[in-house]
Amino acid sequence: MLRGASNLLRLCSQHGLRQCSETNAPRMVGATAIRSYSDHVVPERLTSLQHDEDPNFFDMVEYFFHRGWQVLEDKLVDEMKGKMPVEEKRKKVKGILGIIQPCHHVLEISFPLKRDTGDYEMIVGYRAQHSQHRTPCKGGIRYSLDVCTDEVKALSALMTYKCACVDVPFGGAKAGVKINPKEYSEHELEKITRRFTIELAKKGFIGPGVDVPAPDMGTGEREMSWIADTYANTIGHLDINAHACVTGKPINQGGIHGRVSATGRGIFHGIDNFINEASYMSMINTTPGWGGKTFILQGLGNVGLHTMRYLHRAGARCIGIKEYDCSIFNPNGMDPRELEDYKLNNNTIKGFPGAEEYAGEDVMFEECDILVPAAVEKVIRKSNAGKLKCKIIAEAANGPTTPAADKILIDRNILVIPDLYINAGGVTVSYFEWLKNLNHVSYGRLTFKYERESNYYLLESVQESLERRFGRQGGKIPVTASEAFQKRIAVSSIGVSMCSCN
Repeated sequence: MLRGASNLLRLCSQHGLRQCSETNAPRMVGATAIRSYSDHVVPERLTSLQHDEDPNFFDMVEYFFHRGWQVLEDKLVDEMKGKMPVEEKRKKVKGILGIIQPCHHVLEISFPLKRDTGDYEMIVGYRAQHSQHRTPCKGGIRYSLDVCTDEVKALSALMTYKCACVDVPFGGAKAGVKINPKEYSEHELEKITRRFTIELAKKGFIGPGVDVPAPDMGTGEREMSWIADTYANTIGHLDINAHACVTGKPINQGGIHGRVSATGRGIFHGIDNFINEASYMSMINTTPGWGGKTFILQGLGNVGLHTMRYLHRAGARCIGIKEYDCSIFNPNGMDPRELEDYKLNNNTIKGFPGAEEYAGEDVMFEECDILVPAAVEKVIRKSNAGKLKCKIIAEAANGPTTPAADKILIDRNILVIPDLYINAGGVTVSYFEWLKNLNHVSYGRLTFKYERESNYYLLESVQESLERRFGRQGGKIPVTASEAFQKRIAVSSIGVSMCSCN
C-alpha cells in the first residue's frame, strides 16, 4: 500500500498536484477552461478558506490538496494499471489519496535552558513527519518565534509534495524551535541545538534512514554541524553513516558544494524555463528572455540573496526589496554584491546607499515583471492580491499565496510558478549530500578515475592507429599528454584527494 502511495504521490505532483488550486502549474486563466473535476467534495470545514483573509496554514495546505484531488482523481484512475474494474481502481485511488493527506506524526518538546546570565527559561520545539511513504523523512529546522504545531505540520506536508514533484525519494518533515536566534548568544544557541537533537534522537525523530533535517529560517551550516556532531557522538556512535543524519553541513564535515545557494539557483532555473518560452510569455502579454526584465524581492535571507544574484547575472534588474525592518527601491536596479557587503557589515539593508528607502504603501505593489516572495507564508492575500502589478510570481517561499489570493491571481492572468516546483533546489542538492555521506566517497573521485583511464585509452588508440599507418620502424611512435593536460590531471587529483569523504 505504501509503494502505491509513493507512486501515486509522484504522479500527482508531476501532473500538477500543487498545494494550490484548480489548474496545473503554472496557473493560467486559459487552462481553467478545459479542466474537468471529479465528484470529490472539499470538506465543509475548509470551504470558507477560498474567501478568508488569513486562513490557518495547515488548513490552507489541506484545501489546496483537496482541490488537487478534484483535478487529478479521474486521470489517476485512467492511468492506473491492472485489470481490476474501474470502481475498484477509483476506490484504491481515493484510499491512497486519503492516506497521503494527514500529518502522520507530530512531536512537541520542552526543555530548560540556563542562559549566560544565570536565568532559566523553557525552550519549546516541534518536529512533524507528514509522510513515511518514502524514508527517510526530510525537512528543515527553523528558529523563529512564529513556530507552532500548525506551521510545522503545514510545512512538512509541502515537503512531501515537493519531494514527489522532483522525484526525490524522501517523505516530508519539518521542525522548529520557538526562539528568536538574534536574542541568544552562540553558546546558548549551541546548547539549544544540541539538546533539541538529543530529544529528537530519543524519540526516533532523527537518523540517516529515519528523519534527516536541514537548514531553514534562522539556521545554517553551524547549527547543522552541531546536530551532526551531537548525533554521531551519542545515539549514532556505532553508526558508520551517522553524518548522514543531517544535510546542509559545512564542506569539511561532509557537506557538499552548492548547497548554500541551491534554492536560489533552483528559483532562477525555474523562472528561466518559462521566461524563455514565447508561448507562455505571450499569454501574459510580455516578451521572452531576461533582457530588460525587472523584479522585486520580498525577503533577503539566504534564498532571496542568491535568487537576486542569479537573476542579476541573467540580465534582470532588482528594483525593490522588502525586509522585516524596511523596504528599499531603485528603478535603475541594485548591485547584489554591494548590497550583500552592506548587509553583512550593518545587519540590515536600511540606509543602503545604492537605493532609496521606500516611502509608499508597499514596495511589492510597484510595477515589475517578476515578484519573488522569499520569506514567510501567506504574504499574498485577498487584501493585496489585486494591488500587485507584476506579470510573474515565483514562489520562493513555502505557501506564500492564500486560496483567496490564488483565485484573484488566476482571474488577473498572472503567471504563478508554484513553490513545489520552483524552490525544490535545496532538497534536491540535500539529496546528493545525503548520498555522498552514505557512499563515503566524494563526488568527483570515481568520476575522475574513470575519465583519466578513458583519456589514457584514447591516447593508446591514437598511438596504435599511427603505428598501423606509418609502421613501427625505429620503435614505437610516442604519443604523450600535453603539458596542460598533465597539469589538469595533477590538479584534479589533488583537489579530489582533499575532498571530505564523510
